[in-house]
Amino acid sequence: QVQLVESGGGLVQPGGSLRLSCAASGFILEYYAIGWFRQAPGKEREGVSVSSSSDGSTSYADSVKGRFTISRDNAKNTVYLQMNNLKPEDTAVYYCATVMGTTANMIPQLYDYWGQGTQVTVSS
Repeated sequence: QVQLVESGGGLVQPGGSLRLSCAASGFILEYYAIGWFRQAPGKEREGVSVSSSSDGSTSYADSVKGRFTISRDNAKNTVYLQMNNLKPEDTAVYYCATVMGTTANMIPQLYDYWGQGTQVTVSS
């Protein structure tokens, strides 16, 4: 059974940093595209950063480019999202999601498996 469990969220001040973790089980992470998505109250879920399984290439939403970094630790079957210089508009529930395949995309509807989410709140 595919399972994704996010952790690492919390309350931080603007300009601060958080590192989110997504522990995967029930599948081999390196053969799946995986990514981070977020949903703020009243807004649609949006892609934040994704990682392809084929070559490890990554993509980022324009709003987080240069501030967030996605990475994989295949030995631990875990994906991370390092978030730096956080802004209030980054406040959302962050979800880890995965889909079998080699090419990642930023469209939430194309991902099959989702974690429960972890809350990130950026406020002074």
